[in-house]
Formats: sequence, structure tokens, C-alpha cells
Amino acid sequence: MILQAFLFLLALLPAGSARVRHLPKAASDPVFGPRQVHGVLGGSVIVKCFYPPTPVNRQDRKYWCRQVGSKCDTVVSSDYVKPGYRDRISLTNHPEAENFQINISALALEDAGTFQCGLGINGRGLSHTVTLTVAEAPPVPEAAELFYLKLHSTWTVSCSFGEDTADKRRYLCKKEKEGCRNIVNSHQEIDPGFQGRVLLTFEESPGSFSVTMTQMGWEDAGLYYCGAGEYGKEGKSKELDVFVYEGELFPQLKTTVTGKSGSSATFECLYDPLKQSSTRIWCKWRLQGCDKIIDNTGYVKYGYEGRVAMFENPENKTVTIILNQLRAKDEGFYWCMSNELKEQQSSTELKVVKGEPVLTGKKEVEARVGSRVNLTCSYTCKYYSYEKYWCKWNYTGCAVLPAQGQGQGLPGPGTSCNASTRTAVLSFDPLEEEDEGWYWCGVKHNGVLGETMAVELRVSSGSDARHSPELLDVDSSPESGAVPPGGAYSDAEVRKGAVPESSDESHGSNTLALVLGPLAGLILIVVTAFAVVKYRQMKRSDLVSVGSYRTNISMSDFENLRDFSACNSVKENQETPVGGDEFLTTTDTQESTADTTKAKRSSKEDAELTYSSFLVTSDRIAQGSAGGDNAVLDVSPPQDRV
Repeated sequence: MILQAFLFLLALLPAGSARVRHLPKAASDPVFGPRQVHGVLGGSVIVKCFYPPTPVNRQDRKYWCRQVGSKCDTVVSSDYVKPGYRDRISLTNHPEAENFQINISALALEDAGTFQCGLGINGRGLSHTVTLTVAEAPPVPEAAELFYLKLHSTWTVSCSFGEDTADKRRYLCKKEKEGCRNIVNSHQEIDPGFQGRVLLTFEESPGSFSVTMTQMGWEDAGLYYCGAGEYGKEGKSKELDVFVYEGELFPQLKTTVTGKSGSSATFECLYDPLKQSSTRIWCKWRLQGCDKIIDNTGYVKYGYEGRVAMFENPENKTVTIILNQLRAKDEGFYWCMSNELKEQQSSTELKVVKGEPVLTGKKEVEARVGSRVNLTCSYTCKYYSYEKYWCKWNYTGCAVLPAQGQGQGLPGPGTSCNASTRTAVLSFDPLEEEDEGWYWCGVKHNGVLGETMAVELRVSSGSDARHSPELLDVDSSPESGAVPPGGAYSDAEVRKGAVPESSDESHGSNTLALVLGPLAGLILIVVTAFAVVKYRQMKRSDLVSVGSYRTNISMSDFENLRDFSACNSVKENQETPVGGDEFLTTTDTQESTADTTKAKRSSKEDAELTYSSFLVTSDRIAQGSAGGDNAVLDVSPPQDRV
């Protein structure tokens, strides 16, 4: 029952945990070399054995011995050569390359057998078993290419099979009992267990390609084949022998990073040592390649401006990448790549989950030049003891802005933190045009960068572009409808009918000029000229445009005005209220006086008086329009007509 329960628990373990259930081979046997070496009679062979590059291993004795029963007879070592092998065998140590080599020449058939290459004392130190075969004549089988890799590092292999294979399927497979398990091929078929951490790319030479595999684990050791065509059926292939050992000072990076939607995610890349000549690239993995997002030369992919930044940390020899404003489509695998230190390339999976960001604030702020602006960043108690900072984003990083205490009395931005409201504030007083851009609010703890929030600050210059002061010809007095600061009328003033006075243009034409600009003003001038011509044809016109109001004035109205002008000469009391668009005139005069006046006028005089009265009335209407539609109109007749 206990055994069944144990097996059941193993079955429930996630697939990812299988990477740590394998026995660490390098923990007990970190020396690695070829499994088999093939030579031809009279020829030579080179045996390369790898070891961890520790100070002890570099100085320790290296040896090559022949297995005889339970013993191993030394053939050559760092300070010894067996008689019979002198002048045709040598052992050379290459500590910088983490290996030592055994060169054997003038091969004889009796040189074949089982050997060990190792460190220390025979049978007690670290060793690796090698089988040497000697053929009487060619051909000699091609030996496997060896790869000695640190745990969690990256493996890169190049394979070339000639131009005649350029149109064939390229692949990498791993040798297993059932055959060769496909890892990746040029048809974009990838084993699910290697999804996101293996990449096949074509090289410039036709028929050549390379495969990169990141985050190497214990289970990744073994025999691989890269080839063109189909393994075991047709085409060409090459054997690759991969060994994984636990190297010193090679930290394990996170294989998965989780971030909340709208928040940020932090990735770490290894670059040891940090070389000025090396190019550091961060890209998003895809089936057909890796899409570059940012590098250390200042490149940022379109659409990621203000969202991503790269920070180098010489102290711990790493590079940190922060991706802001996370969204669902950002999920996937991201790679750290280098043009020099390929073993330090790595991949990390990003998962975006729903949730509220810990850092909150307004993400878009717009203000005018010269104003005071505060960018706020609120944080929870979780980050109360963390260091808070503001920085200005650019294509090569994010420059941290000085604290408020360092910039007192000086123009420019400053930062402060209000402990009671848990808000970090970045202030601009006054705001300048060059302040426009992206600003990040972030936290860090013990020098490690944490969550960030990006804010876009847009700076507008001067007054609203919709208003053109040079087109405004208004009286600044309140009585005439003064324009408030900013060059715009309030809604209340428009509803009250407050209209600015103009000597040549009405309020309606000003409004039209403000909206349509200079072109509309030109059209308005033409319309005004046309109206003047119409004035001279008043005897045939019934509709006149005055300001922003349209007033129906008929010929009968002119007759009433003519009567009113004649009666006013004898000082009679009368009123003329203006109600809306019509003049309603009431007259209480002596009929005899009106008849006498009418009899003295000729038809020509009637027309002249009518036209003069109209001009007076129009002028009064324009001047009194600022008082509203209910203003009282006081019209006096021309004195020379009495």
C-alpha cells in the first residue's frame, strides 16, 4: 500500500519537476571524454578528456591508464611515460580550455583496448572510460563531437553538410532506445519538452545551420544527432556527445517569471565577464527565430518604447531587463543572447496573470509649459521598507532622477515620498518642453530591481491651438462681453448672449473665423462685400443679416419708421419696444399732422428717407445687440428732415 501511494505521488508531480529527479552525474564523475576512439593501423588518434576547472583540478596529476582486470596500468601521466610508448605518446594539459589531451601515434593492433583518463591516483581519483579500436585499413568511423557543458548553461552546435542538402529537412534528435527523438527541425516541429528553450537557425553557408539549447539540465546529457534528411533513412548526420557537469559560480536563473496584467516583470541575464565588445540582446522566442526587442547599443523595437529597459550590474555581473505594462499577448519565452559568451545565453518563460498592480497611479499626464506637475506613484505596505525611485526612460536605460533634498532651490524635477499616504511624487516646477517623455516609478531591495510603473508625460506649449488671438477683435470691458483668460467664451456667457463688439464684423463672423481660421475669414470678407451691395438694393430686399441674428424687415416696417420719424419732430411721446425679430411700433399722434407731412413728400423723398431710416436702424441694432434681444431701440429722425 505504501509503495502504491509513493508511485501515485510521483505521478502527480508536474512535468517540469522531472528535470530535477535525475541523478546528478557530475556530482560523482565530473571527468568526461569520448566513449569510443577509432584509429587505423600506423595512424594516430587524439583523446580529449574534460575536467571541472577548479584550482585543485588544474594542478592535480592527469593520467591515461590501461584497464587490466580490477587494476589500471599507467601508460602516460603528467610526470611518467611507460616504456614502449616513449616517443609516440604524450599528455598535454590545457587548463584554460578545461581539458587535457593524449596524442598516440604509430598505432599498432595491440594498442586497442579499454582505457581510463582521469585526475589524481589511478583507481582512486576521478576518471572516464574510453574504448580504443584500431582498424587494419580505412575507412575509420567518424568520432562523435564532444560538448562539456555547465549545468544551467547554453549549448550551441553548428552542423554543415554541403550545398546539396540546402533544400532538405534539417534536424536535431536525441538517441534513445526507441530510436532518435526529434528535438527540433526546419519544419518548425519542436518537442514539447523543449518548447521555448531550443532554437534552430540557418547560417550563411548553404546547407549549414545551428541549434541553440538553453537551461541545460542533468537529463539533457546524452547522444544527439544533427543531420539533413531523415535520421536512419537518408541524408547525412553527425554524432554529438553531450555531458553536463555542475560548474562553480554558475547561478541558476529563473526559468519562469510571473507578472500581473498592467504591471511589470523582471528578467536577469548572465554576462560574465562583462565585455565592452560583446553585444547583449534580449528577444522573444518564436518558432522561426528570436524577435529582438532591445539590446545594449540603444535599439528598442517599435511598440516597446517606454515599456522595456536594460540595466547592467557590473557588481554581480548580470544584466536586468524590465518589461512594463504587461498584457496577455506578452506571454511566451524570452531569451538573453550574446555574440561572444554563448554559454551564458538563457531563456525564461513569462506568464501574465490577472490581478491589481502593487504600484498604481495615472499612466498618462498632459500639461502646459510653465505649469507645476506632480507625477504620483502609490504603493502598498508591502513596499514600505523598499527603496523607491523615479527615473526618466531612454533607449539605453532609465536615468534615476535626484532626490528632492539634492535639488532644493534648483529648477527641475525632484522626488519625495509621503509616508502617510504611501505615495512617491515626482514634481516639475516649472514644466519645460524637454521634460516630455516616459517616467518610471520603481522599487528595489538590497540593490535588486523590483516592480515598476511607467507614466507618459506629454507637454503642450502655450494656449489652446484652437483659439487664434490675432483673429479676436473684442472690447475687453465686461459690458461688451469680454473674453476670459485662455481666449474662449464660457458656456454661461454664450447662453446669456454676451457678444463682443466689432466695428466691421459681427459676433457671428468672429465665431466663424475662430473655428474656420484665415480661410473662413477671407470668405467672410467676400460675404460682407456682397452684403454691402445688397444694402444698396434695399428696395428689392426683404431679408438682412445683422451680426449673428437674422432680422426680417419688410417694407411696411420702413413705412412705420417713416411715420415715427415725422411724428417725433413735434415732440410727441411714443415708445418702440423690440420683441424678438419684429419691430412692434405703437403711435398716438394727431392725424392731421401725419397727413400734412405725407402730402409734402414726393416718392423720391420717401425712398431716400426709407433707406436712411434703415441705415440708422441697422446701426442701432448692431450696437444694442450686446444687450440681448429685448434691448430698447431709440431712433431719432434726421434733423434736416424736420
